[in-house]
This record gives sequence, structure tokens and C-alpha cells, in this order.
Amino acid sequence: MKMNRNRFSAILLTLTLSIGLTACGSNNSASSGSGNSEGNAGNSTIKLKVYAQHFDEDTSKPFDYAVEQLKKEMPNVQIELDPAVQDGYQKLKTYAATGNMPDIYFTDWPTLQTLSKSKNVELLDDYETTSEFKKSLNPGVDSRLVAPDNHVYAYPDTGIEFQIIYYNKSIFDKVGIQTPIKTFDQMADAAKKLKDDGYVPMSIFAKEKWITTAFYNGLVTREQPEGFGAVDQKGVKELPEAFVTAAQQMKKLQEAGLFDANATNTNYDQASSLFYQGKAGMFVNGQWEIYSSQEKLGDQVDWMYWPAKDEATYEQSKYFINGAGSPAGYAVSPSSKNKETAVKVAAFLASKSAEYRYSQLGSPIVAPKVDKPIPANVPAMMQRIVNELLPNAQKYALLLNNTAIQNAINDNTQNLLVGGFSADDFVKNLNRALDKEN
Repeated sequence: MKMNRNRFSAILLTLTLSIGLTACGSNNSASSGSGNSEGNAGNSTIKLKVYAQHFDEDTSKPFDYAVEQLKKEMPNVQIELDPAVQDGYQKLKTYAATGNMPDIYFTDWPTLQTLSKSKNVELLDDYETTSEFKKSLNPGVDSRLVAPDNHVYAYPDTGIEFQIIYYNKSIFDKVGIQTPIKTFDQMADAAKKLKDDGYVPMSIFAKEKWITTAFYNGLVTREQPEGFGAVDQKGVKELPEAFVTAAQQMKKLQEAGLFDANATNTNYDQASSLFYQGKAGMFVNGQWEIYSSQEKLGDQVDWMYWPAKDEATYEQSKYFINGAGSPAGYAVSPSSKNKETAVKVAAFLASKSAEYRYSQLGSPIVAPKVDKPIPANVPAMMQRIVNELLPNAQKYALLLNNTAIQNAINDNTQNLLVGGFSADDFVKNLNRALDKEN
């Protein structure tokens, strides 16, 4: 799930929500075309509103490229971009609640599940476009398109993404931290050294709950490669031992000062700025952060595997991937007045976004196959992913489908970064959710 690069302030969020609410009752005004319904549109202009990630170069350039290609392929379609807000898709849910859904929107699996229940996402199963999209998929990424209930809700551009830990090599050298950090104890020691030298040890935008969940899952996967998938099964009424251990480790890292005291009020812009400006020794995000980090810090930055309880476990588990192949991508609103066209455009945007990521950025982590050469100037950290991590990947985490358990994990991993909330509190709250749901 990619939802981490908000360039919008809370003020802008408030304004956009206000605009969305004001627009209630004028559903799909942007999709009304130029006086033609889809059935007799002919060559007339069809306008489609698209709610898409458009925060930074990693998100805006693939989208802009796809739109430019669309102008050549479907010149009668005009895209009105509604830039996504980094708010856990709350703005999108507000659109759904107020009957103001865009024709096409980019979102993740938890949100797709919610919007499916409220009939705000078009089932794409029987569209010919979907059949063609399936044929274009890279091996091993079916779970990005076909949901666990065997339905297709959205067209993905990226493959199975994952989270890694970035670190500033210059700061590590200055403070005297040996790399790679292999164990949880070494991470705690590094946190103390960095903090004593005046650095934020681990910059994290914990205002967004998904990143604390991702951090916790990274610790879990050292001893439970299925990750959250291991608690998504009937009969699992209590947290398995690996989950308890990970909660205790995360709490001890918080107590060691790894996370800033204001972490849960820190957004992506603030957290990334601390890292880019050399004020933080480490930063956690998905592999998509490679481009921005390398651009800002050059050769000073590299990434590391998740630490484990001891070096033997680290060596055994470092190729367990902290990422699951959940459905996500460009979905279509059933209420779109140009639904047939919107379905084709959604698939096109996904395919061309993938094409840009592969052929311009050198990322092999794309869902559709791309028949273009990869560029020569691939960032060193991405080249390391290609040469070192992906060929040796042993297991990927499994998908957690239960939204109630997912919400409990999100809330309680964020709480682990707050003083006064213990690992025992975490375990008790999660056990209560598991007992109810499983």
C-alpha cells in the first residue's frame, strides 16, 4: 500500500474536504462530458475526474506520463486530476459518504473493502479490459489484481512493494555506528548514540498509522515470514509468540529513544525533511523512497534489512520481505456517467504508469509487463534491490483481509510510540480483537 508522500498541509486537507462537502449533490459533475452520454458520445469530449496520488516526482511523473500517453490513445478523453490527500483515504471516504465519487480513483485494499460494502466501487471481473490486463501481468503479482474473494476491484501499476530502513552513512560514521545493524539490541544502541549526538535516530511519519504498522510488521517478519497473514485465520484467538516479541522489541526501541517524542504528530513532509537535511540518522518508508532519498542525499544514503533478535536469526530471515501483495490501484465508481470509458482509462493509466516506472526510473517492481528497455542510470539503492534482494527473496508477507483486526493493529502500533502505553497493553488489545474476529 503506497500512501506516504503527502505534500498537502492539514489546512489544505480541511479546504479540500470542505470543497468535497460543498460539492455534495453535484455528483460526477466532471464526468458529464460535453452534453453527451457515453452511449452516443462518439468523438465528443469525455471528461473524467481522477483522484490519484500526485505528491512528488515519484507519484506525479508516472501519472503525468500516463495522461500524456492517454491523449494519444484516447484524444476525446480529458482528465481532471483531483490530487489525493495523504490522509489514509479519508477524503475519498468522505466523497463516498456524500455521493461525490470521482470517476476513477487510486486506493488501497482496506479502502476498496470499505467502498465495496457501500457499493462505491465497480466490479471489474467481466470487463474485456480486465481480461486483457490479466494477460499483461508479470509472474507472481496476481494478488495485486485479483482479490482474495476472486473479484477485481482495481488495476495496479506497481508490483509487490515493501518497506525498508534507510540510513545516512555519513552520520553513522560520525557517531560510530557499525553497519549493517543486524540485531534489535544493536538498533537500540544506535538509537542512544544518535540521540546523544543530537540527531533524531529514526525519522518516522507516525501521524499516519500505516507506517507504524509497517515498522511492526518488519519486526514480526524476522520470525514469522507470513506477517499479518498469520493472524488472519479462524481459530487464532491470541497473538502468536513472534507478534508478542515484536511488540516488546518495538516498545523497547521507543524507550531507547529511537523515535522522536513528537513522532505521532509528524507527517511525511516533516519526517522526510529531517532525514534529507541530515538531522535524522534513519528513516523508514517503502522502496519507492529510493529515488527521493538518493536525489537528496546522493551516496550518503543506503538501506538496511530489518533487525532480528540475534545475528543467526537475522541471517536466516533478512530475505523475508516486509510487504504483501494486496489489491490496489485505479478503481472506477459505479456512478460514473462514463463508466465504460472510465474502466478502459483506469487500466490504461495503470499500464502507462508502470511503463514509466520501469523504463524511466528503472524499477522492476511493476504489475504489468513492460516491453521497453530499462534505463542505464538506475539509482544505486534500486540496483541493489535488483541485484541483491529480489533474486534472493525467500518469502513475502501474506495479506491481512480482516479490517477490524487491521484497524486494531494500526491503532495499537501507533500507540506503541507513546509513553505510558506498554507492550502488554498492545497484546491485551490485540487479543481482544482476535478473540472477537477469529
